[in-house]
Amino acid sequence: MSEEVKATGWDAIDRTMEAIYGEQEPKHYGTLVSYVLGGPDPLDGISAYKSETPESHWHMVTYGFSEIYEKESDNPEVSGFGFELTFRLKRKKGEEEPPAWALNLLQNMGRYVFNSGNVFRNGDYMDANGPICLESDTKLTALAFMTDPELGTIETENGQVQFLQMIGITDDELEAMQTWNTLGVLSASAAYMPGSITDLERESFLNYPDVSKKVDEGREREGSNTGFLFNDNLSWVPEKKGLFRKKPAMLTLGAKQTETISKVLRGRILKGKGLTLAGPHILVVIEPGEKSGYTIEKDKVQLILDKQSAIELNEKLIPKEGVIELSSFEQMVVKIVKTHIKDNEGNVVQVIG
Repeated sequence: MSEEVKATGWDAIDRTMEAIYGEQEPKHYGTLVSYVLGGPDPLDGISAYKSETPESHWHMVTYGFSEIYEKESDNPEVSGFGFELTFRLKRKKGEEEPPAWALNLLQNMGRYVFNSGNVFRNGDYMDANGPICLESDTKLTALAFMTDPELGTIETENGQVQFLQMIGITDDELEAMQTWNTLGVLSASAAYMPGSITDLERESFLNYPDVSKKVDEGREREGSNTGFLFNDNLSWVPEKKGLFRKKPAMLTLGAKQTETISKVLRGRILKGKGLTLAGPHILVVIEPGEKSGYTIEKDKVQLILDKQSAIELNEKLIPKEGVIELSSFEQMVVKIVKTHIKDNEGNVVQVIG
């Protein structure tokens, strides 16, 4: 007979939740077929607890990003990916089951992590490119991640596990996080989002003057913490010699992120920090310097911008199809192309630019 599988990691999560909710029996949603055996859901389970603090909401927690059974990885300090996700969602009056879309969203986060190997950390953000609740008119189209204030980080037999709370955010809040930092924006909004509970019906917190003022001040004071941005349309064509004159190098960007890139450039290059743009086939590493120029090494471009070029590019980058010429850096032009936003089935639902 085979030995019984130990669920040491699972038990550690249960004990952490019991310390808050006592004997409350959560709504639990497990998987029938394991992901490694071909099942559709990567997470082994999701539990949802009813909480009334600071207001009525579902407090969901995942089982599966960490090593919930026996230790398998070689790192004794960290359990699996090192975290589990939580999600606090405003609970409607009389609601006895968490909505299916929220459970599906957590499983989709699992698919992203398991397929890409990318992990979430305190202060991260993620653009959902559409409503976090499909087929709804919510303005929440992105996600932010912060350490769950009640659960924190625990030590288990399989290593450390951090509980990361996932929070629904709007497009302009996402941009504020990119051009300043996630935890700063969440802190500035805290008075209007007790418990960091996601409410699909809310408006942007940046509509409140005190919040937008704090964000503007923080951005101006500290610059941007975003050192890496992905752009689907990113490409680079080197400078070419023509019969009578050289053709400048061309940096191509998708329209959706041009405003964000512009603001992040201002919050980093002008404060002595670098910014890496990543595309499907190339990296463009932008650094501040005394004289603008660039070098190419395989699939990487090292782009130096002096203060004048950085300011000019910051002012001219707008989400509109066209070519931007820089009087301060004639060796390069920037081409803006349309961005096509697609749904899960590949249909174009929005064109930007």
